[in-house]
Amino acid sequence: MNLRIPRRHGHFVFGVIQSGLTCLVAAGIASYPPSGAARFIEHWLASWLISWLTMLPVVFLAAPFIRALVNQLTRE
Repeated sequence: MNLRIPRRHGHFVFGVIQSGLTCLVAAGIASYPPSGAARFIEHWLASWLISWLTMLPVVFLAAPFIRALVNQLTRE
C-alpha cells in the first residue's frame, strides 16, 4: 500500500485500524448467542468483561504491527 498520508495524521490512521480490529473481535463475541434470555444488565456486563479481557492481549500484540503499518501508510 502506498497511501503515504502525512505522519502528523498517523494517530488518526492508528485509530481507524485499531478500532476496526477491536470492533471485529468485539462483534464476534457479542454475536455469539447467549445460552438463555438472561437479564440485560447481567448479560451486557458479562459480555463487556469477556470482550475487554479478550481485547487487552489483542491490543498489546497488535499495536506494534499497527504502528508499523501506520508508518508505511504515512510520510514525514
